Amino acid sequence: MRGKVLSFSDATGQGLISGDDGQRYSFSRADLMGGARSVAAGMAVDFEGSEGVAVSVYVIKSGIPDKNKWVAALLTFFFGIWGVHKFYLGKTNAGLIMLACGTIGWFLILPGLAVAFISFIELIIYLFKSEQQFHEDYVAGDKSWF
Repeated sequence: MRGKVLSFSDATGQGLISGDDGQRYSFSRADLMGGARSVAAGMAVDFEGSEGVAVSVYVIKSGIPDKNKWVAALLTFFFGIWGVHKFYLGKTNAGLIMLACGTIGWFLILPGLAVAFISFIELIIYLFKSEQQFHEDYVAGDKSWF
């Protein structure tokens, strides 16, 4: 059966999958197959499920290489006031807000300064998050700000 990983904790090695049948299945790190050692929320998986437990979990598409935190950090550093990093991460509304404030917002001074400050804080956050956390928050998750 196919499904999507809802959550996985590296600390405990336990996770939860939402199957295509609408049921939720728990799994552990020992159930991961095909050389996978860890998974992240949003990853597509194929598994065998019975009585609420998933076994033989294979990652179909990890999604982690889709958006790289280092590329996002570089875009934030060089083009952060225009929200280019937001467009890269697929957060279009946040990108449009930053683009508006980063261009015409400078006439009012305060919006331009606010966007510059926000992009600097996001740069720091991107640099200090692990690849896993970055993926869970900004690629697989719906987090648009900080």
